[in-house]
Formats: sequence, structure tokens, C-alpha cells
Amino acid sequence: MRFTIKFMKNALKHPAFVFIAPALLGTVFFIIVPVFMSFGLGFMEWNLLSKPEFVGFKNYLDLLNEPLFYKVLWNTFYYAFVTAFFSILIPLILACALDSRIKGSAFYKSAYFLPYVTPMIVIAIVWAWIFDPNYGILNWFLGLGDSVKWLYDKNFAMPALIIVSVWKNIGYNMIIFLAGLQAIPHSVNEASELDAATGFKRFFHVTLPLLTPTLFFVSIMTIIGSFQVFDLIYLMTGGGPENSTMIMVYWLFKQAFEYFNIGKASAIAYVLFVIILMLTMIQWFTRKRWVLNE
Repeated sequence: MRFTIKFMKNALKHPAFVFIAPALLGTVFFIIVPVFMSFGLGFMEWNLLSKPEFVGFKNYLDLLNEPLFYKVLWNTFYYAFVTAFFSILIPLILACALDSRIKGSAFYKSAYFLPYVTPMIVIAIVWAWIFDPNYGILNWFLGLGDSVKWLYDKNFAMPALIIVSVWKNIGYNMIIFLAGLQAIPHSVNEASELDAATGFKRFFHVTLPLLTPTLFFVSIMTIIGSFQVFDLIYLMTGGGPENSTMIMVYWLFKQAFEYFNIGKASAIAYVLFVIILMLTMIQWFTRKRWVLNE
């Protein structure tokens, strides 16, 4: 902390730092400092009222011995990878369709991107009504009556959340893919047409290899975002029913702000950090095998 304050004092003497001071101060005191404090709290037992007590690796060992931890871990991986898969596949298909300059493409771009900029509270309210077993339009449209209780059934709650998450993120990833497709030189497509490479053959042998840098970026950002989801769970299911939608970030929130178990919450945070770091590193070090020009 002393080093940080000393650094800030010296930095602010330079005129340029005066302009970036608000952002720099916010980053230091609301991101960097809490990150290191959270790491230390992972080795403490603290309920926000009593004095923190050092307990070593007890919080981490308690996690490993708790059956709910493995259920939450499975839920997190299940949600993250299924969401990431469809949040990459569907936008890629839509981007390819819009890149062909179909009629009304400007309208479709706006329509698909609109959910991404819509507040999550609005999305949660609308989709909660859609999934409602008695009055929801989804069961009516599928002719299921009230037999499927989506958000109230442990077998359907997680798929329902995945549907909402994929629907919300389609627009952003689609725009990124569309930008990548439009960056491919026209001469490449013309050359492939001369070689009689059309349709799926051109896509898999020409377009997709040139799109791999964009695919690499989208996959990393989508997986990281999927592992950090919170608001959707908080607003729609609260981790239920029967902990079927309880994932790491929401479990962390409950431990910290409902049970006031700050040490355990900090340990969960760093377990999640290690998981995301490992997955990101795997993607980073394997990129040379499939990303063009790497």
C-alpha cells in the first residue's frame, strides 16, 4: 500500500498523469488493491464483524471437502462451455449469411444486436414470463401446456438460462465475426471461385482458415464471460431449484454477502481465477496449431 501511494504521488507530478488520474486511481483502489486483499483474505476466517483470523489453507480444504463445491463446479463448466459453443456457432452462421449481403441486412444487424445492449433486468423479466409454465408463450408455442416448468425444474432450469444467455450474446459475436469476414480480401474469394471452390468447400478451406484470428478472440472472450456470469442467475433462478443453477460467481456472492463468510468467498474467487487462467493459457499456447499466421 505504501509503495502504491508513493508511486501515485510521483506519477501525479507529471502533467500527463493529471488527465489519467481518475481512471488510474479507480483501477488501483477498486481493482488492483482488492485483488491482492482478496488473496490474503482467502487465508483468513472473517465475518465482517469480528477481527480476521489467520487459518492458512483451511478455506481451500473446506471447499475440497464440500460436496456442493463439485456440483457448483460441474454447473459452471456445463453452463460456460455449452453457452460458449452456441454463442460462437450461431453468430458465425448469421455473420456468414449477412456477409452475403442479403436484403434487409441492416435491419437484421440491428435486431440481433439489440439484446446485447438491453439491460439484463429487462431481459430477465421478459424471459421469466416466456418460460412461465402457466402463462408463458414458449410452452404454448411448443404445445407443451404446463408440463415443462423450465425455471422451476432442476432438469430444465440450466438449459433455459443457456438459451437466454446465447440469445443475448448473439449480436455482439455476430458483429465481430462480420468484421472479420469483411476484412478478408475480395481477391481471395475471387481466386477461390476461379478454382471452383464454392459453398461449403470455400467456407471450410478458404473463409474459416482466414477467420481463425477472429475466432480465437471470440472464443477466449466468450468463455471468460461465460465463467463470470452472475446477473442472469441472480435475477432468474437464484441458484435454484435444488442448486441446479448454482455457479461459482453466484456461490461466491452468497458466501460473502448472505453468509458473511469472506474468507471462503475469497477462496472461491481464486479457484475461479485459476480455472479461467488455465483455460486461457491452454487456448493461448495451442493457437499456433489452428490460428492462421501464428
